[in-house]
Amino acid sequence: MDERTQKFIEIDQAWKILGNEETKKMYDLQRHEAELRRMGPVDAQVYLEDMSWNKDDESFSLTCRCGGKYTVSKDEVEEVNLICCDTCSLIVELLHQQ
Repeated sequence: MDERTQKFIEIDQAWKILGNEETKKMYDLQRHEAELRRMGPVDAQVYLEDMSWNKDDESFSLTCRCGGKYTVSKDEVEEVNLICCDTCSLIVELLHQQ
């Protein structure tokens, strides 16, 4: 396969992912998670049930030891595994009870 054909295939695959709202959302979440993993180790593991529900903005939150918050929206809760504190660099892993 020549270089131009390979490039076309790569662009076509990218368009199929980024051109669809659902697959783009998943792609963005995966990239964000990879970015968080590069930032540092996971500080703790928490269950969704241990987080507080905020009905005003439809999100779950947990207070960090620094006083900041770990927050995840209702729409992202099934897709997100890592949550970064909004104040410091700590990261928690979100676990789901089965």
